Amino acid sequence: MTVRRIRGWGLLAVPGILFLLVLFGWPLADMAILSLTEPSPANYSVFTESPVYLDAYVTTFIVAVVTTGACLLLGYPYAYVMHMGGRRPALVLGFFVLLPFWSSILVRTFAWSVWLQDSGIVNATLMGAGIIDEPLPLIRNALGTTIGMTHVLLPFMVLSLYAGMRRIDPDLARAALSLGASPLTAFRRVFLPLSMAGVYAGSLIVFVISLGFYLTPAVLGDPGRPLVGQLIVEQVNGQLELGVGSALGVVLLVATLAVIWAGTRLVDLRTVMGYDE
Repeated sequence: MTVRRIRGWGLLAVPGILFLLVLFGWPLADMAILSLTEPSPANYSVFTESPVYLDAYVTTFIVAVVTTGACLLLGYPYAYVMHMGGRRPALVLGFFVLLPFWSSILVRTFAWSVWLQDSGIVNATLMGAGIIDEPLPLIRNALGTTIGMTHVLLPFMVLSLYAGMRRIDPDLARAALSLGASPLTAFRRVFLPLSMAGVYAGSLIVFVISLGFYLTPAVLGDPGRPLVGQLIVEQVNGQLELGVGSALGVVLLVATLAVIWAGTRLVDLRTVMGYDE
């Protein structure tokens, strides 16, 4: 009876599975075919012909790691306050987390260009206060890209962390305090380990999304050191080299899956998905 009931509920997932197969699986398969047939598998030889492509992959992964770390450092205290502050503070802070979704990434990215350029708000304020004599290089480099991507991806990290923290039984920390542990010890020995599922989930989401970013690096990044997403767009839209662009996409996909697989060797994927009970 239970198996039949599960199978019945499982039918609800069929539309979503079909959606993913048609709009996600099919384009991926088409991209893999184009990388080998448009015009030939020689598309992959670009990695041996120019160091630009390998440098772009290295830069992309470094920026993704730094962005993930920045989102975690900013997002964990924010989510912790949301969790510990009670219902009303959680609603207010949650509102501010969701607020960026009401405007497009394009608008937010160009807003950062106003803040970070040499004559922008940040440099003008620092120079006006006498802290610096010359504008800091905050844009057209990896720093500008990281700042912009962190701003865009921070809500994903906060929501993942908060969802993980909501699953923690508050009585556990209270029990540690009642047994004589200090608040810091109770946090470090009880709360922090139990919140790692949210940390893993948020880090995985932010890292994977960071690898495919295009718009923010194109506006705030260094044109001389493009990320992989920029190279793919340049090959497809600028050079009309669909085969080379597809090959770059396939290599990025394989590298991403390899990183995720390596991560699962260190962390159980069931913990990331919240099925460790």
